[in-house]
Amino acid sequence: MWCNFGYIPWVQYTKPHGKVGCRPSKSAKYRFKDKLRKLTSRKQPGTFEEITKKVNQVTTGWINYYGIARMKRFIEKTQQWLNHRLRQLIWKRWKKPKTKYRMLRKYGINHADAMKSAYSRKGYWRISKSEILHQAITKEKLTKWGLKDISQLYELRYLKD
Repeated sequence: MWCNFGYIPWVQYTKPHGKVGCRPSKSAKYRFKDKLRKLTSRKQPGTFEEITKKVNQVTTGWINYYGIARMKRFIEKTQQWLNHRLRQLIWKRWKKPKTKYRMLRKYGINHADAMKSAYSRKGYWRISKSEILHQAITKEKLTKWGLKDISQLYELRYLKD
């Protein structure tokens, strides 16, 4: 896309509802999600705090760079996907069924549901979609553990301009 200060391949200009705006290109969005995918890999070494710190750096930088763009729906979907990835990472790090059971009980899940989930043979990704794990590891808990909410970062950045 050409503009008055040169060619910018990573920004698309749109005109929805008669208002001119810009948004990140598909490749920029893909690179962003790919960075997050690598940071939240199940084989990623380091503590959960270190991983959330790196994720926060990437998301804050990306939002600061693309914050003027219209992308509310993309940000919301990315936040949900990121929370899902982090739940999966936490579930894998609990490793043993005994630990999974103990942690689920610690986070307020009743005995029967904790047993059912802890001793399930389903994969990490599938379990991280379960209602039980969502009740145990809520969005608020992830925020309390150090993860910044991308939606809030976006709203703060978008409302400045």
